[in-house]
Amino acid sequence: MDKIIIEGRRPLSGLASISGAKNAALPLMAAAILAPLTLENVPNLRDLATMGRLLTHMGGRVERDGGRMELDLSRLSRPEAPYEMVKTMRASALVLGPLLARHGRAKVSLPGGCAIGRRPIDRHLKALEAMGAVINLSGGYVEARAPSGGLRGANIHFDDITVTGTENLMLAAVLAKGRTTITGAAREPEVTDTARALLAMGARISGLDTDQLTIDGVTELEPALHQVMPDRIEAGTLIVAGALTGGRIVLKGPPHAALAAVYDKFREAGVSLTENDDELIVEAGPAVKSIDVTTRPYPGFPTDMQAQFMALMTIGNGVSLIHETIFENRFMHVSELVRLGADITLEGPTAMVRGVHRLSGAPMMATDLRASASLILAALTARGRSEISRVYHLDRGYDRLDEKLAALGADIRRLPE
Repeated sequence: MDKIIIEGRRPLSGLASISGAKNAALPLMAAAILAPLTLENVPNLRDLATMGRLLTHMGGRVERDGGRMELDLSRLSRPEAPYEMVKTMRASALVLGPLLARHGRAKVSLPGGCAIGRRPIDRHLKALEAMGAVINLSGGYVEARAPSGGLRGANIHFDDITVTGTENLMLAAVLAKGRTTITGAAREPEVTDTARALLAMGARISGLDTDQLTIDGVTELEPALHQVMPDRIEAGTLIVAGALTGGRIVLKGPPHAALAAVYDKFREAGVSLTENDDELIVEAGPAVKSIDVTTRPYPGFPTDMQAQFMALMTIGNGVSLIHETIFENRFMHVSELVRLGADITLEGPTAMVRGVHRLSGAPMMATDLRASASLILAALTARGRSEISRVYHLDRGYDRLDEKLAALGADIRRLPE
């Protein structure tokens, strides 16, 4: 395992390009089970490498050249996702729907991922059962079979927003017989990005960007080319880096429309953001203003930005209340931020952050993907040296974040522990 060493208080400046989105690329790779798919703008991430190994294990062909990935699972021979391959990645559940739709059976290990709270897939399973699938849970695996004649269209309603559930059902429904409607569907841009790729493959989907999707099944899909959308969470993370260090940075390729709620909060906190066609200019204000944030499903403020925004609020001028509504255990970064001198009090799903004049470097330990980014961001503004261990989480969701920060002027190094 590696650790990251940071000497703080270095202003950042320069240009950073936003990579493709992890949360779009994973369901897109699963979509290749339905028909050959070529993806461009694919980030270099550990979770994508894991998904690639899984698809290869199933008998597929996955070839990568830089940001281009070619996937062909037309000769898929093992419709299964073993625990050893997917224990670190919750997105493994995304193969369940397309496997049932195309091959009529699947055996998928119950997924792992970051320990940020309960993220059950029971809603996925109930929806697939409504489409006629027969599902059994045994030994930590989901074993499923489609009915004779294949999955059938159904009316699916999600009481609570589920991004992977919406994606999984969409991937199943495109080859199901008849019409499927999903109400209470997730509206996240990554869901829409997957839908657009499926449309390019010949699927019939309407209702994009709304909470009701209508999918009319087709008999087969065709090979297609699709460009993965830019990563809105990486863009938000780099905005915090610029705001905390008092610099001026230019981000190339951020998805402005998908970041509207995030931009609003940064501007409220005193960060200057100038949007151009394909760029965002980030300039720190004279002081960070403490503001309140509540995480919400899209188009609200994303839970995946909560930890990073908290890092910004640690030096805010006042008191900030950060309310987490999506995951019940997503404050594990708090105890580590306190090691830097942050003043944070937890009460249930709410963190009270009293801004301090200065943070000081300290040893810290990363507990999950977004917590890793939060600790790195706080260390950038802390006086002195910080050492962050267990940063393997970072590589699951950020494409060379440490290298991008170093190119902007951060004193940041990665070393083996």
